[in-house]
Amino acid sequence: MPTFNGVPTPEDGGRISVQNNKLVVPDNPTIPYIEGDGIGRDIWKASQRVFDAAVEKAYGGKRRVVWYEVFAGEKAFNKFSEWLPKGTLDAIQYFIVAIKGPLTTPVGGGIRSLNVTLRQVLDLYACVRPVRYFNGVGAPVKHPEKLDVVIFRENTEDVYSGIEFQEGSDRASKLIEFLKDYGYQVNPDSGIGIKPISITGTKNLVRRAIQYAVDHKKKVVTLVHKGNIMKYTEGAFRDWGYQLAKEEFRDHIVTEDELWKDHNGQMPEGKILINDRIADAMFQQLLLRPDEYSVIATPNLNGDYLSDACAAQVGGLGLAPGANIGDAAAVFEATHGTAPKYADKDVINPGSVMLSGVMMFEHMGWQEVADMIINAIVKTIEQKKVTYDLERQMEGATKVKTSEFATAIIENM
Repeated sequence: MPTFNGVPTPEDGGRISVQNNKLVVPDNPTIPYIEGDGIGRDIWKASQRVFDAAVEKAYGGKRRVVWYEVFAGEKAFNKFSEWLPKGTLDAIQYFIVAIKGPLTTPVGGGIRSLNVTLRQVLDLYACVRPVRYFNGVGAPVKHPEKLDVVIFRENTEDVYSGIEFQEGSDRASKLIEFLKDYGYQVNPDSGIGIKPISITGTKNLVRRAIQYAVDHKKKVVTLVHKGNIMKYTEGAFRDWGYQLAKEEFRDHIVTEDELWKDHNGQMPEGKILINDRIADAMFQQLLLRPDEYSVIATPNLNGDYLSDACAAQVGGLGLAPGANIGDAAAVFEATHGTAPKYADKDVINPGSVMLSGVMMFEHMGWQEVADMIINAIVKTIEQKKVTYDLERQMEGATKVKTSEFATAIIENM
């Protein structure tokens, strides 16, 4: 068996493979996991117990996950003097599916975000974030149950591409001078960032979003952009998205223009509506008319803002899962931060990692496990046995520890 970061892989684990663009999953897949920094230790322990219990109950011992720890963040730095060792990236590429807790990236100092680096190096071009309401959870809006969206956020481009030049640096000065030749005046004391958005990145993302809508019988895919201002990047994202929809999904879709021009505003049976919205208007739409949207495809920065805002509408990031998916690998993750002041106190909601695990098992084709976990979480929340972040929003709830929340979920399977 191969070794990564000097740690042998488990001898009793199988390897997920890809055949004809589909995952082939053995009964004993080895899945790399990154525990995460800060609260990652508590929420991973709780989540792993839930995952193992669900697999055992769903398949009666015929299947199991063989977990394999790989390292990133503070734990990796303390162990290897590297924030993201090459062995970790190699292990994820080798085993194809992985899951992770939250990671620390020190602010400033030229150290790139570990999450961004993971996405770019492994070409995990789609950040997928489903946001839904769990009955009984306190929320700041009157009808949180109306929001049920899946956000597909382009994951490798836009202002997150990492192409930045510090104010006063030689590179920034040269770029400012270069722009002068094209008639653009930039204050000489500026830091400079580049915002690339490509045909390839856009079409990869939109293709995956529309395919998801087809597979899950969703009714609308909305392209969210700021193309009224950034015409050649975000405006192009919109145009390329429509182009892809018409070229590759013609039999499945109707555009908003076609809806009114050819169908008098009446949606044809079985079709998916492709529309677009300006990013700032979309924030209002999701607050005022959330039930009109189901799948959103958007560039990187818009998706970051929108997914967190949507999570707040239904009770916060504690119940917001995420996945980073490419053609060759997928990494499922908690969407919140490391909250170091709560580390090792057994108080934090592990729901984000657990629900990311639900997405992972769905991705693997182990739907029985995914359903068992989600149903048990719903039941536990309805019983009002919740961690402190949910307890303070719910009337008559019982506050439980991270580990106790996991135990209650297992008992409800």
